[in-house]
Amino acid sequence: VQLQASGGGLVQVGGSLRVSCAASGGTFNSYVMGWFRQAPGKEREFVAGISRGGGSTAYADSAKGRFTISRDNAKNTVSLQMHGLEPEDTATYYCAADRFLRNLRSDSADYGYWGQGTEVTVSS
Repeated sequence: VQLQASGGGLVQVGGSLRVSCAASGGTFNSYVMGWFRQAPGKEREFVAGISRGGGSTAYADSAKGRFTISRDNAKNTVSLQMHGLEPEDTATYYCAADRFLRNLRSDSADYGYWGQGTEVTVSS
């Protein structure tokens, strides 16, 4: 499967942004999907994950209550709606997919497919 992330940009502190990821070349509803991010000089970290049917989600503590992951299997897309953005959220956001995961996982090594990333900058 190929993943194409979009929607990043510059937003002020407290603002909102929605990043999306379009999938092609695979049966989208057979993949667990995740969002990760990587800030300059830091390791890639898990943000949120969603099950194949969308019925189960998982969030990093930093994302709980502010971010919402969703997917549209008819449109082969997964999105991350972000509210209350803070400078610490500045990073490149990557969508990831894996066909064989049984549960939502937060380790980037568990995901076999990655998009190219979209940059989010939160300015103060």
